[in-house]
Amino acid sequence: MSTEDTPVQYGTVTATYFWDDASGINGDTGMPAGGEPMQKGLFSSPSWPLGTEGYIEYEGKTAEFFIGDRGPGEPSHDCDVLLDIDGKTFAELTGGTWDEESYVVSGGTGHLYDVEYYITKWGDGDGTEGAPHPFQQPENKCDSAVSPIPEEALQEEESEEADEKEEADKKEENAEEASEEESAKEESAKQEDSAEEKETESDEEDQESAVAGDEDEGSGVTAETAANDISGLQLTGADGALGGGGLLVLALIPAILLTLAFAWYRRPAGAHAGETDSDSKGLMAESSGKHSLGSLFDRLRGRKDEDV
Repeated sequence: MSTEDTPVQYGTVTATYFWDDASGINGDTGMPAGGEPMQKGLFSSPSWPLGTEGYIEYEGKTAEFFIGDRGPGEPSHDCDVLLDIDGKTFAELTGGTWDEESYVVSGGTGHLYDVEYYITKWGDGDGTEGAPHPFQQPENKCDSAVSPIPEEALQEEESEEADEKEEADKKEENAEEASEEESAKEESAKQEDSAEEKETESDEEDQESAVAGDEDEGSGVTAETAANDISGLQLTGADGALGGGGLLVLALIPAILLTLAFAWYRRPAGAHAGETDSDSKGLMAESSGKHSLGSLFDRLRGRKDEDV
């Protein structure tokens, strides 16, 4: 129960007080009918359903209650006293003192007139909703105890509902903004990851291209070097021009060819021109065949050595 809840019924009644805890003190009739132990805030009604909740106002003071017992009895007849307030709450409303031994409120009156009540929730226990009626007189409705609900009570509730709705709308709006921000962050993170992946792929492609270029360049140099060194001599330099070794080789080739040709076609003439031995051979033939220059070239021409 709460004074902030929307009232479902409003009115004014005359009230008294009680305290029933089966002690037998001051007319105690036993434990409350609703099953709850006697306590502050437990009120008694001759007809409203047990468990009904609400609050009362008296001379600027407010107190919450729930209906937990039946009463008053005979004082309710003729729609006179229609609400029993627990003794402790009654003492607070009147400024009196609650006596724990005598169960009496001292320093005040035993009745309160024109107590305003606001029912905010009907109970599900035994009893009748709507206008109260005297104890055990259900046919005698006390319609005068019910009045229209004050506009300020309804306006206050409407204002509270509007405030609650506005607060709920703000929470929903903030949640949507937070969700949008989170989505934007996720999208930004995805774009950054995509950009990083593309950059990584580009770097890998550049590295592969560089490696491939180095391999091609190395293959070209190797082939060029092999072609340049095919004879075992460095004929050309790194710039493709003939080196010193190449020029020397080219200069010696004609001389070597002339020497070979001359030796090939020259026949031996003996020790002295025209002089022969007894076998009509030139004197040069007497020299050792395998060590003489003539013998070497004779072999090259296919001539057979003759032992002397």
